[in-house]
Amino acid sequence: LLRTAARVGVLTPCYAEHPYAWQRAGHQLLALDEAHVEAALDGLDVLVLVNPNNPTGQRVARERLLAWHARLAARGGWLLVDEAFMDNTPADSVVDCAERPGLIVLRSFGKFFGLAGVRLGFVAAEHSLLLRLAELLGPWTVNGPTRVLAQASLSDETAQRAQAQRCAAASQRLAHVLRSAGLAPSGGCDLFQYVRSEHAARLHEFLARRGILVRLFEQPAAVRLGLPACAADEQRLAQALAAYQKEAA
Repeated sequence: LLRTAARVGVLTPCYAEHPYAWQRAGHQLLALDEAHVEAALDGLDVLVLVNPNNPTGQRVARERLLAWHARLAARGGWLLVDEAFMDNTPADSVVDCAERPGLIVLRSFGKFFGLAGVRLGFVAAEHSLLLRLAELLGPWTVNGPTRVLAQASLSDETAQRAQAQRCAAASQRLAHVLRSAGLAPSGGCDLFQYVRSEHAARLHEFLARRGILVRLFEQPAAVRLGLPACAADEQRLAQALAAYQKEAA
């Protein structure tokens, strides 16, 4: 609704909702990895990516993103960057450049604050595009209680710094638990860890039977683990992984 039919590149792996939404709107999709973006960019109208990537945690350098944006914007194209997991590494963000024509940045509230049920997100872009988007979405996009919660959380910078430290420490502990079980992370960030394994499906089922839910990926075979909520959950995961390691031996 915001663009006529376009050729859209999607950096993979990626949230399934991104390619689904663009394809449903009638656009032509091209799946890309980072190594092939340079060669494909001049043939694209839009490039979509998640940074840090979900599920791998891989980050594209800010300078490279802005260079891609400049090439797209020079002919009316868009760079759309989903920064749902960016809160812990703000220096890598391009949100401060979002007023540039053709740069669209998406941010998520629930990931960093641990409030996924709130279902709140933000769009940063040039003013004219935001006006068009607001017209399409209508006046009731965010309810009152959510606004109050978001305002309180976003205005408390001391709490945000403490949360960032907690997440970073918890992610490091999770990585240690995984390595101790012979499952060295293949990627990740301060909000999750990512493990590639040919036995990912078996690990997923083993943990699920013990009430521990992780995200399973098929191509490539991998699992993504969110941060344990507390020390007891961390210990329960460690015990389950030790049992898995013993069974697999």
